[in-house]
Amino acid sequence: MGSVLFVTWDGGGNVPPALGIATELARRGHAVRFLGHPSQREALTGAGFTAEEFRHARLWSVTEAHAGGMTAAAMRYAGVFTDRGMGNDLVESVARTPTDLVVIDSLLFGAMAGAARAGIPYSLLVHTLYSATFKTFVRGPLGLNARLRRFDPAALYRSAEHIIAATLKEIDHGASRRILYTGPVLSAAVGGAAMLGEGADNSGDPLVLVSLSTTYISRQAEALQRILDTVDGLAVRAVVTTGPAIDPAALTAPLNAEVHRFLPHAQVMPTASLMVSHGGHATTMLALAHDLPQLIMPMNPFFDQPVIARALSDRNAARTLPKNAPVNDIRTTIEHMLADLDRYRGNAARLGALVRARDGAAAAADVLMADGAPA
Repeated sequence: MGSVLFVTWDGGGNVPPALGIATELARRGHAVRFLGHPSQREALTGAGFTAEEFRHARLWSVTEAHAGGMTAAAMRYAGVFTDRGMGNDLVESVARTPTDLVVIDSLLFGAMAGAARAGIPYSLLVHTLYSATFKTFVRGPLGLNARLRRFDPAALYRSAEHIIAATLKEIDHGASRRILYTGPVLSAAVGGAAMLGEGADNSGDPLVLVSLSTTYISRQAEALQRILDTVDGLAVRAVVTTGPAIDPAALTAPLNAEVHRFLPHAQVMPTASLMVSHGGHATTMLALAHDLPQLIMPMNPFFDQPVIARALSDRNAARTLPKNAPVNDIRTTIEHMLADLDRYRGNAARLGALVRARDGAAAAADVLMADGAPA
């Protein structure tokens, strides 16, 4: 039995894969705890884990609204990823509790640097396409920002004992041979019956599920409203989830749509024909697991969402529009995809079979416990 520390951050879709792997390790008898932002305590303890809070790192909540546009938001995220306080907290946590294995979110260079400086071995968990992570944080503008703050992202990646990518290798081009692909770690069971409200139009029209992000992103509410305006008058039923950052009451829904702050996607997807999403990795993989084609409107242009959108569009499992696409463009695209649904669904199903073929959490746990790790 070993002691495992996961170092995470309040980032939305990065947390479920870590929780899935941690749950598998705990099932095998290992003592698992998390170190993260105070805003994560409820989610982590609710999953049954001890949640240690950062003491030296700056406060951060991914659902908190900030002034400024996307560039200002990118700089705020860069400040989280290069927060040296996380490294100090990691070192103090390991000093308090003897730890056999440290798993760090692949974006937390401040935590990696602290572990490397203290001689603490660590593994990295990549919760999206590694190619997008490497491009953004090693070669891209956020990587330049990290280097200006005296971090060497490439060296910190090289220092990791393992780099685990909880994604599909088949759509992740240009990745290093070091990357260990486990397959996606799904955040919910695949399957189940839809749980729709009494206000929904329960006709035989195709169901369109809409979800853009659980995090705060500038002008996301406006994009959701345009999508709602799009489905008004279409022969579809729409179910929209806003996440904690947007109040459903701030949106105006037509009669053939219902809006929820939260609804388990895995319970709606089995009866859906199409999903309109932002291209977040967790949402995309869960949709593919249900053979669900997608219209992807990336909300964040600086990280993985455009890369994921392009990967699925190249395989004709999705179509892509910008976040500011007008109603007419969204309507035309939805109508086109529904008219050619068999082809899009067949292409999504080929990727979905790959998602379902592996238990990502079990495969990741196997990697982490290999090579002499505590059994």
